[in-house]
Amino acid sequence: MSPHRSHWLRQVLATDTDVAPALAGEAKADVAIVGGGFCGLWTALELKALEPSLDVAIVERDICGGGASGRNAGYVINLWAKFPTLVDLCGSDGAVRLGRAAAAAVAEIDAFCRDHGIDAEYRPDGWLWGATCASQAGAWDPVLEALARHQLTPFQVLAAQEIASRWGIEGHVGGGVLEPSCATVHPAKLVRGLRRVALAQGVRIHENSPLVRLERGPRPRIVTAGGSLAAGTVVLAMNAWAAGFRELRGAFFVTAAEAAITAPVPELLAKMGWENGPAATDSRFMVANYRTTRDGRIEFGKGGGVLAFGGTVGAKYESPAHRLPLMHKEFHEAIPRLAGVAAIHSWVGPIDRSMAGVPLFSALPGSERVFFGVGFSGNGVGPSKVGGKILASLVLGVKDEWSTCGLVRPPTPALPGEPFRYLGGSLVRRAVMRKDWIDHAGGQADPITRALVALAPAGLTPTTTSRRAAS
Repeated sequence: MSPHRSHWLRQVLATDTDVAPALAGEAKADVAIVGGGFCGLWTALELKALEPSLDVAIVERDICGGGASGRNAGYVINLWAKFPTLVDLCGSDGAVRLGRAAAAAVAEIDAFCRDHGIDAEYRPDGWLWGATCASQAGAWDPVLEALARHQLTPFQVLAAQEIASRWGIEGHVGGGVLEPSCATVHPAKLVRGLRRVALAQGVRIHENSPLVRLERGPRPRIVTAGGSLAAGTVVLAMNAWAAGFRELRGAFFVTAAEAAITAPVPELLAKMGWENGPAATDSRFMVANYRTTRDGRIEFGKGGGVLAFGGTVGAKYESPAHRLPLMHKEFHEAIPRLAGVAAIHSWVGPIDRSMAGVPLFSALPGSERVFFGVGFSGNGVGPSKVGGKILASLVLGVKDEWSTCGLVRPPTPALPGEPFRYLGGSLVRRAVMRKDWIDHAGGQADPITRALVALAPAGLTPTTTSRRAAS
């Protein structure tokens, strides 16, 4: 086992040692899916539900869940925080439909796990989006205002004193909002559970089979080091690794989220009232997050990590967290009662961040039988359930609410080529880091810093919110 696996995967793989055979020789399938994470597995399961006779095969470079799906924080968040962006992409009616579908997907994941005996540690304790300094206060206001115009009120506004008294999170001095329908899961238990169900339903899985090339044409063909798989349709569900395709590389960029976990401290969490409380994030551009686990640990992390040159997911994404001292500092500032609690393990996960902060789905340009889903932007646990429905409808050629929704759009290049993308991205990233620091110091960022921050893509909060905070 890799020493840089996430805590989640290390826990699961201690007992789940099953590895599917690598692709060998020449094979065929009706649908071939590249990627065995949440998006790929949900797509396979949706296809089998709609057309049980379909021969569906998954080709995975590592093990199912070894990529982004087994490394994330396990937040099952809907898309209400992205509502202004959804309105821009889908129109008002489409945004409402997608918002409701993504909210329903959170509960659907719970129901699926119960129906199939998956102990994913699903906890419907909500998501707290807070402010850890005065300049962050009200970062959610544009979202709440856009939702209110459509008579939607999924968030509850909380004062700083209530957040501190209910859960002991005293560092959210600017208050926050609670979305009570969100949840958390043990991401590795969920992805390995989906794998088990997919196998039971006849989906063929080939692990340890990295894609070498994709041969285009009326019947595309996947080629790995050990074999090939010809299929009527191919789905690319590769997360950050999809940047290997030039048609997709300009539509998103590859960054990193870093995460860490503590030893169990259940007594301390019980004193705080946070043993079953919400998962939390702040309103930094480089968002900090923290949540509890069923066994009384705290997982905490930070977005906005290293950028990938040319979209290459290399060794810097297979390591302990690069910014662990900073992560400790922000975690302890947000929750001073946990100042003596430190991480015992950390890891890095690649993020396929789109400029809009929401995923996109379509056919690969010039390849009408190759579909893709990318740009989950670090919040894919819940939206990947919707993504599976979208990709299944695209594969089957069905004209419905999924295949015609506003998330189905071409991968329009929004970013320059290399080396300009990496150099420009690094410049913006440094400006974002500087502004986050200045905000918490109570200062005012200079005009150049604010101008550079305005170029940053949407993070956890929508672009409209980010630009307001940058002004």
